[in-house]
Amino acid sequence: MNDRVEGAAREFGGRVQEAAGNLSGDARTQAQGMYNQASGQAQQAAAQFSDVVKAQPMVATLVALAIGYMLGRLTS
Repeated sequence: MNDRVEGAAREFGGRVQEAAGNLSGDARTQAQGMYNQASGQAQQAAAQFSDVVKAQPMVATLVALAIGYMLGRLTS
């Protein structure tokens, strides 16, 4: 399954779970729903980033090199 679709489904399920937790007063269910929402959003963002890397590999490589260089300079 596509990561974007799976992430959207997980986020939606988390919203439903959070609402059920709110209605029942169950803090654990509410917290699990919030966690699932965040996981779904992260999964969608990772899929979007992956699509950008696939579409523009040279730009992604240059950005990664620049970030690595800056981190190397800051830690040495």
